[in-house]
Amino acid sequence: MLNKAQKQYLKGLSNTLKPLVQIGKNGLNENVISSVDEILTAHEIVKITVLNTCERPVIEMALDIASNTRSEIVSQLGRKIVLYRRNPKKPVIDLPR
Repeated sequence: MLNKAQKQYLKGLSNTLKPLVQIGKNGLNENVISSVDEILTAHEIVKITVLNTCERPVIEMALDIASNTRSEIVSQLGRKIVLYRRNPKKPVIDLPR
C-alpha cells in the first residue's frame, strides 16, 4: 500500500511519461492486461490512456486493470490512469519512506 508521500512522488514521475497503452472501443481484454503487466515488470510505472470510444467508466477500468495486474492506482485524472507495481527482483524506482 502506497502512502501519500509515495503517491505524490510517483505522480511527479508520471508527469513526464508518455502513455504506453491505449484502450479503445474494444475495451479491456487479455492483450491489454498482458501488455500492462509486461510494462509494469520492466518499468514499475505505466501511464494508460482510455480513448473516448471506450464505453466503460474510466475508474471501473482502472480498478479492473489494477486487480488483474496486482498493481496500485497512483492516479486517475480524466481519461489517464497511472499504475505502479514494485519489481521484487530488480527495483527501478526508489520510493520515499
